Amino acid sequence: MSKSNPLKLFSFNKVIVPLILGIGVAVFLIARDFSEPIITEVPLGQGAYYWVDANNDDAKELSELYPADATNKGNISVDYQKNILKNILKTWTWGSTFCLLIALFFAIMRDVMYMYRLRVLSDKQLSWKQSFQIIMLWEFGSAITPTVVGGSALAFFIVSLEGIGVARSTAIVMITALLDELFYIIIAPITILLVGVNLAFIQDFDFNVFGMRFGVITVFFIGYGFMCLLTIIILLAIFIYPRGFKWFLYYLSRKKLFRKSSAKLQKIGDDVIVSSKEFKGKSIWFWLKTYGITVGSWMSRFLVVNFVILAFTPVADHIWLFARQLVMWIILCISPTPGSSGIAEFAFPIFFREFIPLGLGSTLSVLWRIFTYYPYIFLGLIVLPIWSKRVITRQKLKKRNLQ
Repeated sequence: MSKSNPLKLFSFNKVIVPLILGIGVAVFLIARDFSEPIITEVPLGQGAYYWVDANNDDAKELSELYPADATNKGNISVDYQKNILKNILKTWTWGSTFCLLIALFFAIMRDVMYMYRLRVLSDKQLSWKQSFQIIMLWEFGSAITPTVVGGSALAFFIVSLEGIGVARSTAIVMITALLDELFYIIIAPITILLVGVNLAFIQDFDFNVFGMRFGVITVFFIGYGFMCLLTIIILLAIFIYPRGFKWFLYYLSRKKLFRKSSAKLQKIGDDVIVSSKEFKGKSIWFWLKTYGITVGSWMSRFLVVNFVILAFTPVADHIWLFARQLVMWIILCISPTPGSSGIAEFAFPIFFREFIPLGLGSTLSVLWRIFTYYPYIFLGLIVLPIWSKRVITRQKLKKRNLQ
């Protein structure tokens, strides 16, 4: 990564690919929702139509519908809805608008909590302005890189250019990752046990990887296990055996396989020692505070979904909906596409089908992404040159003072 011009971090291809992919999938899904007719089964005698399965394919087709007063009646009563958008507008209320405003509030609160956590971890060396720009670029990096890669590598670079120092920047990013993992490791099993495994997981959906089929439960526990492993590594490195972790990295750096990265591995080892000294002396209040902020940010992230769905239909069990989000989130973490673009939009109606009105699954998934994904691409494009100009100016002044 070039410190001379941070703008080089983001090539045109890196930005345009997720943008086209995300917008393309969104347009396709909404167009599909609003163009496909919806035929729903209703109690016998209450529908405007009867359905007769003329071709015995068990699929309800328009050609197989007959008016309820027709002489050739079937034994299944159905209703037929062609214009979904018109029906939404007809049933829209001020309560629906209020729910979307609350969803927007939680989307904003998620980032405010992230910014506050950065200020606490940096002992307020980072201002609110700096924290805002860091979080926007952090999310921007996550949005344009595969989810499995994430934006943490970029975060090290961004925080270090804010005058924090490489060692402390490493510590801040590592502790941030630790707090995020701890939230999920603690909250996920509690929530799943509250609603029950059968309700939390989708039973009839499998992943096909290289000819092998994996159920949602299997994929979840693989991801959960990896998350636990990462948490243990960070805990050992920062709080228990920092010198042992440094020795291990130095050992790897001498191996032929890691020879090209030997300098980086040794630098990380040195930074871990500094990070350990930085955070081992913090009080219990400090850790309770930072974990509380982390819980608040993640709860805000997930509550966006609750209120997006609540704007269109009543939700009887919010904890069940919350549990489904926890399961879906770990699935999205292994997505190979930038910011889970495309994958998230298709997964949403599958995981929340019990909560979403018929015919609105894809539309609500796009609306959810409008609150939680697409803004970061546009905000990142705005913030990046502003932030880049500021840090480049600081570097030039620093060099000038040293001369």
